[in-house]
Amino acid sequence: MDSKLKLGISFAIIIAVIISSNYNFYWSLLLGQDNSTTGSSSQTVNAKADALKIGYFPNLNHAQAIIGLNNGDFRQIIENDKNLGNISLKGIVFTSGPSAIEALYAGQIDVAYVGPNPTINGYIVSGGDGLRVISGASSGGASFVVRNDSGIETVNDLGRKKFASPQLGNTQDVALRKYLIDNGYNTIENGGNVTVVAAKPADLINMFVNKEIDGAWVPEPLVAILKEQGDGFILVDERDLWPPEGKFVTANILARADYLEKNPEIIKKLLEAHVNETLWINQKLSNTNNSETDEKNIQELAVAFNEGLKKITGKTYPENQIKDALSRIEFTYDPLSSSLNKIAEDANDLGYINLGSGREIDLSSIYDLGLLNEVLKSKGLSPIP
Repeated sequence: MDSKLKLGISFAIIIAVIISSNYNFYWSLLLGQDNSTTGSSSQTVNAKADALKIGYFPNLNHAQAIIGLNNGDFRQIIENDKNLGNISLKGIVFTSGPSAIEALYAGQIDVAYVGPNPTINGYIVSGGDGLRVISGASSGGASFVVRNDSGIETVNDLGRKKFASPQLGNTQDVALRKYLIDNGYNTIENGGNVTVVAAKPADLINMFVNKEIDGAWVPEPLVAILKEQGDGFILVDERDLWPPEGKFVTANILARADYLEKNPEIIKKLLEAHVNETLWINQKLSNTNNSETDEKNIQELAVAFNEGLKKITGKTYPENQIKDALSRIEFTYDPLSSSLNKIAEDANDLGYINLGSGREIDLSSIYDLGLLNEVLKSKGLSPIP
């Protein structure tokens, strides 16, 4: 079946499937925004594009897009390349995974920075035909934070406690429930003595501060916020659960397969811009063993992120919260494929992915890293296997 037709048929199904797995929506609520954009399924896709439309979220783990689109780095590389013709670049801000996937299906956007669960579900429901991961974006940046006065000191103290995640079935919700099971606990609905609830970030913060919950498994910058505003501490940094290097995917770049096939040179320029921004961010985060220089670099990065965030949302995060959150996030072009498979397996084990009877998760064709590796080779960097 033609991939575009299959995507159109799958669209109504996938919205229902992935809405329970998405967390991107909530950071816009935390900032008081709702800038989601959706598209019309009647929009057609040109054989050769004259534009590149990039979807992304006002999230810290989408920093490459937020910074690079705001400061002109992406535009300079893509629009100024005369070999591409008159290509226009457009960034479109989304506040939910379902709306970004819908826009990909409709041809309203060509690529999107998205989290693991929308990526997994979008790929599965489309039959593996319509979407491809073309690069990684970020790793880490999620932790289990508990109140200092909760009576929790170790994993042995979690019984009869109440915890929260940003949304039922989202990445952190899966991580929390899997951690509980792995350590001998179960939720009340499954015969155990631990309560897990879902709450939007603004509500979650209030619940934490007002001592209505004992802890929460959340992504950044909620971790930094709960530490500062709720007198919390990190019981589990999720990086510690991903040996040996503590790497696990929190954002990738997802492309429409038809756009990728017909416009490889445009995608290659996007990846060049993305890799450049990733290298710049990591240079700012690197340790120079000079405290004054390191502080200045991190401040420059925080300011660049806030400037981009303010442009798209009108609001910013306190600088100290961004700095703290950045200490637990890694920006990378490696999609960390093994971690995506593990996330899919955990979600499936918990019943959050409905594959149907007798079907197994198969993400073998989700990656198309050929263009990324060409970019890396041109920069003298190691390719992604």
